[in-house]
Amino acid sequence: MVNHHPSDDGAATLGVGLISVGWMGKLHTRAYQSIPVVYPELGLRPRLVHAADTAPDRARYARDVLGYARASTDYREVLADPEVDVVSICGPNHVHREIAIAAAEAGKPFWIEKPVGRDATETADVAAAARAAGVETAVGYNYRGAPAVERIRELVADGTLGRITNIRSVFYCGYAAEPNGALSWRFRREFAGSGALGDLLSHVVDLVQYVVGPISEASSLLSTVHAERPILPMGSGTHFAVIEDGEMAPVENDDHVAALVRFADGPHTTGAVGTVEASRVIVGPQCGLGIEVYGTNGSASWNFEQLNELRLCLGRGGPDVGYTTVLANASMGDYARFQPGPANSMGFDDLKVIEAKKFLTSLGGGAPLGATIHDAHQDAQVLAAVAASAEDGRWHPVTTVQDATYGRQPHAEATHA
Repeated sequence: MVNHHPSDDGAATLGVGLISVGWMGKLHTRAYQSIPVVYPELGLRPRLVHAADTAPDRARYARDVLGYARASTDYREVLADPEVDVVSICGPNHVHREIAIAAAEAGKPFWIEKPVGRDATETADVAAAARAAGVETAVGYNYRGAPAVERIRELVADGTLGRITNIRSVFYCGYAAEPNGALSWRFRREFAGSGALGDLLSHVVDLVQYVVGPISEASSLLSTVHAERPILPMGSGTHFAVIEDGEMAPVENDDHVAALVRFADGPHTTGAVGTVEASRVIVGPQCGLGIEVYGTNGSASWNFEQLNELRLCLGRGGPDVGYTTVLANASMGDYARFQPGPANSMGFDDLKVIEAKKFLTSLGGGAPLGATIHDAHQDAQVLAAVAASAEDGRWHPVTTVQDATYGRQPHAEATHA
């Protein structure tokens, strides 16, 4: 439980710590700053207390530009700061386990980016530490908060779409489509673990489990399309950098992943199956995270590149058979918090504000509204089954995580990895 500190206007102040001041760290910062404006009823006023980054120039940027009161180059100083109440962990994958466990042991609730660990074992270690410390957690599966996604979830849960027969969900993201794209840390197993599997399919898996229900088994394949890339020194650029005539080195993880999945039986998912797929080298789509849900009474489809549109078909016939495009509106999720009416577009940054709200509202001890470390552990178990199937070509069951709920009731039967 976090102790809030009253501000002069009566709102409770909340000391924020940030670890890693890259693009995502900046987004977390802006999300915290938006809370009093977008969600004034929470009575919370986040205060930027302490930021850390191993690059001194980024640490200075956090202090001088973003407005953190203090900055350092060692994350331990953030965790030791008594004025820090919550921590955002936005570093690369290989440091997540160490920092998140340290945050839990310091008693700091944390909001961490995905994938939490390089594999299911690392994610399980973080989940165990958070459970032992009793700290609240949030994981950066921000696409859950898209208004159209929340609406599809309602249509599944209330039976409007009937019994769900099949789904299709993909994340086609062409950030590595250029063969001379730099060999950043994302392409090296030591730092990233898997490739498209952990970076992109983790979003797909979280999205479909949030909207439809738990995945119970998977059969899959992995492939690497560009076997070598030019070397990029750590910290000198991003995975969008292109290097001509550079020294080449092997890509150590997957560019593309595809899987068949089966869902656990639920009120509207008995016998439901689906396909999930992700590629970081596809030419065309840039942030093509999409989900299609098909039921006996209707279907719904959404893609992030058309964030503010929902394609919806209700009923099997009649004069209006087929899809209708529905614009995001005040009846969908938190849309009305950001825009006054349909056709006023929300954006990616707004989804991080929703994510921050869900994290901060969980600090009062109520049921978590957003993705938790235990949901992320369940996602990691699905990815582990996908990876195992790619090795031997067999169907692999998904181990159930005790506290993963995706906002639903806990699973009756649970086993721990």
